[in-house]
Amino acid sequence: MTTPQHADNHRSVTLARDALGAYTATNVRGGTLAVGSGDTDDFTPVELLLAAIGGCTMIDVDHLTSRRAEPTGFAVEVGGDKVTVDGVAQMQGLSVRWEVTFPEGEAGDEARRMLPRAIRMSHDRLCTVGCTVKLGSPIATIEGRTGDDSRPS
Repeated sequence: MTTPQHADNHRSVTLARDALGAYTATNVRGGTLAVGSGDTDDFTPVELLLAAIGGCTMIDVDHLTSRRAEPTGFAVEVGGDKVTVDGVAQMQGLSVRWEVTFPEGEAGDEARRMLPRAIRMSHDRLCTVGCTVKLGSPIATIEGRTGDDSRPS
């Protein structure tokens, strides 16, 4: 079943150029994030993709397991290889490595039992970012205003 497209389902961010290789992403809530080309400590687009995969699946798994017990440790490492195949840059071999611990006791035991299922549910159907990457999605490119802004209108 496909979820209908409505305005409340739409997500967007805008990016603005600050300098060569330096950009600011802004979400609709006003949050900002520096994006760079790798010459500074700002996240690169590939690192943001990896962070989005990790953040998305962490949110899912955290919500599912924390109902049982508050984790004492909760981290993921997301990685992959940036390669060029037939002239096309891409990431391959993406992986998410989990490091999650729960307290001793019945609630912690229940959360530990839930963890593999929660990870699988996130991977298979809940994590929008991961599922989009796995399934692929066309990206429409729409050219807006171009040209010399210095000419009078």
